[in-house]
Amino acid sequence: MIYLDYQATTPLAPEARAAMEPWFGGPDSAQFGNPHSPHRMGRMAAAAVEVARDQVAALFPAGGRVIFTSGATEAINLAMRGVGGPVACSAIEHAAVLDTARALGQHHELRATGEGLCDPSQDLPEGTRLVAVMQVNNEIGTIQPTAQWYTRAQGIGALYLCDAVQAYGKLTCAEADMIAVSAHKLHGPKGIGALWLRDGVELAPVSTGGGQEQGIRSGTLSPMLCAGFGAAAALAAKRMEEDAAHVAMLWTRARELFAGWELNGSATQRWHGNLNLRREGLDVARLMSDCRDVMFSAGSACASGSGRASHVLRALGLSETQAKSSIRLGFGRYTTLSQLEEAAERIIHAASQQG
Repeated sequence: MIYLDYQATTPLAPEARAAMEPWFGGPDSAQFGNPHSPHRMGRMAAAAVEVARDQVAALFPAGGRVIFTSGATEAINLAMRGVGGPVACSAIEHAAVLDTARALGQHHELRATGEGLCDPSQDLPEGTRLVAVMQVNNEIGTIQPTAQWYTRAQGIGALYLCDAVQAYGKLTCAEADMIAVSAHKLHGPKGIGALWLRDGVELAPVSTGGGQEQGIRSGTLSPMLCAGFGAAAALAAKRMEEDAAHVAMLWTRARELFAGWELNGSATQRWHGNLNLRREGLDVARLMSDCRDVMFSAGSACASGSGRASHVLRALGLSETQAKSSIRLGFGRYTTLSQLEEAAERIIHAASQQG
């Protein structure tokens, strides 16, 4: 099988797995303690968590703190519900942002251009308390003008939340008041993420309980998952330039291979590990069936199987038919050129058989 769905999840880095293994916690191990317990085993576990926290924090801007969560969805909910509405968010946000904004009851959707960019010159409603614009779009890979949005939010006295799930460990993190990330999008384990809070930002707790994470998030942390997340973040920091160069090479080759297919989103303001393409009349469900050994996507993994056209592609002005004839190819650190070329050959051949 060939894996080209890096926006959905990424392979676990060997270094992250090695960091996790001591904390698997068999009965003969001394490393299964609760990190919130005061005894020696608890202190050992807590120390591992704090090492990981420092590793994760190193990829964020200076002057903030890291709250570990179960993933980016929880991090986004902590931020949005902890601040409360009214919220202004881009129309191309992940469902974790859009659905939470709608649930809060007072929200305004910011328009995206046909290039898949959220223009920071548009008006923000009076009374907006929170602005949410992601750094890299998960479906089309466009890099948003986050610096301008942060300035706009500051100008009206609002906080700025950035979903940096697709950017963290790949690009320098955006300046923001709050940043949500997920470990499994940068070769860490599933089931853990983080919310970064700028110093001075205070949130109301969303859930009640022990308040283990600095009084904001309750629940026992997993030293194993924290260690894996930390190791993945440390590795990403070391490999950022190397990984970006590798992805850029794959992107250039992919564009050659898929000459004649239409690109969705800006060709220049984007992360090169995301290639979202469309072909007129393409039956994507049939294509995925015909290429079942190539793992690619028709959009966000979180919305797969819904049958709905991508809200991101529709926000760009594409028709429902155009949106439903689009595919997303995602590649990264462990994708080889030969894998990409073989996958492209299979996809192009299968598409040509549709007429």
